[in-house]
Amino acid sequence: MSAINENEMAHYVRRALTEYFSDLDGEEPDCDLYNMVMNCVEKPLVEIVLAQVGGNQSRASAMLGINRNTLRKKMLLHGIE
Repeated sequence: MSAINENEMAHYVRRALTEYFSDLDGEEPDCDLYNMVMNCVEKPLVEIVLAQVGGNQSRASAMLGINRNTLRKKMLLHGIE
C-alpha cells in the first residue's frame, strides 16, 4: 500500500468540505469550522500513529512533532487510551 501524499490528503479534505457545504444548502455553519475539521482529523491521526508505534507515547509524540504531554492531552480530549 502506498502512502497518501499531501495532494491526495488535501483532495479528501476538499471533497469532504465541499459535501459539507452542499449539505448545508446555503446555510451558514453553526459551529467553529476550523476546530470541527481539526478535531475530525486529529483523533484518527493520533490513533493511527499510536497503533503504528505499538502504543509507545514517546515515539508517537516524536512522529507527530509534539511533546509527550501534548499527546497525552490530545488522547484525553479524544478518549484515546
